[in-house]
Parts: sequence; structure tokens; C-alpha cells
Amino acid sequence: MLTRHLKCHSVVKRHLCRYCGKGFNDTFDLKRHMRTHTGIRPYRCELCEKAFTQRCSLESHLRKIHGVRQQYAYRQRRSKIFVCEDCGFTSTRPEEYFLHVRQCHPGSPALRRYYRKHAHEQATVPTEHKLGSLLLYPAAGYLI
Repeated sequence: MLTRHLKCHSVVKRHLCRYCGKGFNDTFDLKRHMRTHTGIRPYRCELCEKAFTQRCSLESHLRKIHGVRQQYAYRQRRSKIFVCEDCGFTSTRPEEYFLHVRQCHPGSPALRRYYRKHAHEQATVPTEHKLGSLLLYPAAGYLI
């Protein structure tokens, strides 16, 4: 965490916002910033339907407006949600999220990152099973 924090003080910003040009050293920070431009608000209050760009903003809202305190144990992880940064679709199931992105946004950078990240897993799959993954996305022009 310290190493990640120290990156924010670096003069060189590797990840630039395509809307305003603001630079970030962390892809997570860029993604969070981009939501200010796209209007995507994946964290929705179940009590009043107000939506937020960040989970911490939702938790703060719940505490201040509705008096609901989140009870997380030390270092307990919250449930992960997968957010489509193209349209705002959310899912708690990664397979549902990637199916959505594959069908609705075949040119999405998120899909390319997923392919790169899981390319090493394909190397261990027998050849007869690799062909199916090669043909999954022919319209998008992606061959893995």
C-alpha cells in the first residue's frame, strides 16, 4: 500500500484521462476518475436509490443519511462487483460480467485486458479445447 501511495507523488503520470487529460499513476484511480465524465454510478443505495461512483461514498451516505453502519471485521473484504465502464452494467458474478462485455462491447479495453490476463491459462489447455476460445470473438477480430 505504501508503494502504491508513493506512486501518486510521481511527476510522471502513465495513465491519462481521454476526456480531460488528467494523469494518474494507477489504473484504478483513472477508472474511478473516468466515472466523473461518463456518469456511471454503480453503487446504489437500496434505501433511497441514490447512486454513487465509489463504494466508500455509498457507505458514507448510508451512515450519514440512513444511520446504517457497515460492520466489517478487520481486513474483511467486501463483496466484489464487476462494473462495465462502457454502460454501467454491474454484476457480482464475473462470468455474467464478461458475457455482457463480450456481447455488448466486443471492442472494450476491459475484454482485451481479460484476454491478456488469462492467456497463460490457455497455454495449459489441451489443443482440441483451444479452438473454441479462438472462435468465441470472431466479429470483434480477437484471436487468442
